[in-house]
Parts: sequence; C-alpha cells; structure tokens
Amino acid sequence: MTPAMKVVFGLLAFVAVGMIIGAFLQLAIIRRLEDSRDFPSFRGDHDGQKDGDLLLSKGLSFWETDKDAKILRIGYVKPEIISWSPRIIVLHNFLSMQECDQLRAIALPRLQVSTVVDVKTGKGIRSEVRTSSGMFLSAKERQSPMVKAIEKRISVYSQVPVENGELIQVLKYEKDQYYKPHHDYFSDTFNLQRGGQRIATLLMYLSDDVEGGETHFPLAGDDDCSCGGKTVKGLSVKPIKGDAVLFWSMGLDGGSDPKSIHGGCEVLSGEKWSATKWMRQKATS
Repeated sequence: MTPAMKVVFGLLAFVAVGMIIGAFLQLAIIRRLEDSRDFPSFRGDHDGQKDGDLLLSKGLSFWETDKDAKILRIGYVKPEIISWSPRIIVLHNFLSMQECDQLRAIALPRLQVSTVVDVKTGKGIRSEVRTSSGMFLSAKERQSPMVKAIEKRISVYSQVPVENGELIQVLKYEKDQYYKPHHDYFSDTFNLQRGGQRIATLLMYLSDDVEGGETHFPLAGDDDCSCGGKTVKGLSVKPIKGDAVLFWSMGLDGGSDPKSIHGGCEVLSGEKWSATKWMRQKATS
C-alpha cells in the first residue's frame, strides 16, 4: 500500500469514527428529550422549589444546572397555537406563581385609573372603553433580576428583541370592569415616532379564581365562545394564573392585521390581574 493510500484510508477511518461518535451523541440527546417529555402540567399550588423537585423526579435534572433554561422555564412553558389568522399562541405556565404574586405586589400601591390612546394627540385619556386600573413598571424596576428574566423569556418566545419592548403594564379588573374590543397597533403618528408600530403583544395572567374576564378575539373564527357570561362569536381565552397569550398585531406582509382586534370581557366575580408587554418594530429607547 502506497503512502498516499495509507493517508486516504486513515482519513476515512477518522471520519467513520467521528460519525459513529456523533450518532451516539444524537441518540443520547434524543433519549434525554424523550425522558423529559412527560413532565406534569404545573398549576398554582406549586411554588418554585416544588416545581424543581417535580422536574428532577421526571428526568429533567440536566436542565436544573442551566441558568438560561431556568430563566426560560424550559420544561414548564407549553405553547399552544389556537389561531393562525390572527396569529395567537397560548403559553401555558409562562410565569411562575412567585412571579405573578411579585408583579401584583409591585403594582398594588401605584394603581391608577387606566387610559386609552387619543388618536388625535397620541396621549392617554380616560374612557368608558376601558374601566380597569393599572400602572407601568419603571425603568429601574425593569433592571431587577425578576423583570429581566421575564423580559428575556418574552423575547425568546416572541422572537422580538428585548430592547423593542415597552415597559410592562400591570392591570387590575374588578367586578363589572372590562376593556372593549380594540387594536393594539397605533392609528396616530405621535406614537410611531418612538420604536415604530406595535407588532406583537404578550398578555400575562396574574390571578386565578376569576369568573368572566376572558380575552376575546371576535374575528378569530366563527365558533361560539364565552365572554363575560355571554355567548359570542370568535375565540376567547380564559384567564389562568401563570398563562400568557401571545398575539401579533401585524401580519406576515408587514401590514396591520385588522383581525387582531381583541377585548377584555366583563369580570363577573373575583379580580382579574394581568401584565401586558407591547413589542415594537424598533428599539423603544
């Protein structure tokens, strides 16, 4: 055998061994993912420590040492596509129970009557269209570890950069309060100057034990759904603590999507707490 042939056979052997090792590594990764797919559906009576213990018992220990995986709540968040037109995804277990409670605690002392955008001036005004109370987290609060983790999670699941997001708004709806159907995209030029158009919204639910208060998309299909105790057309999402609704105000063609119109149904009993994150075309600051 010539030296050249020896080199060729040596290279072939090296490649073959590499392919065998790569195949075993892929099988190992697939096996770990298969072991983790049967994780439980976590609800409000589990705190962070209990969730972690349950994950460990279900074969997800390899995620427990990954800081980014914890921030993204891998193994907890369960996406469910509920509509393609408009584009709507429910992210089950998006927030931990602790995160929900802390956001409510931050907001409670600073709640004020909610406003809507005046299409002529672009400024917030009081209106019977919206009867909730709310507040915005401050730029300083945005730098806290908890809020930074939530915003990174929002960015990853929405695929919109963190810097394109507005400050998180926390809202409280009491009995008989609502938000009539509206679009999140702007109709004025004033608000487009900072960050451009709103392209997507993430609505996070912070409380349980509320009757009514669904998020209603009247143009998302012709099926019947419940909205504040009434049967209406479209699609509605029941507020469940920790869940989030991600929907897009702009279509794939880059234009505003009229079908993204949505509203907050009347609360029949209890309190509905939510947190909203609006995302823009460009950086907001």
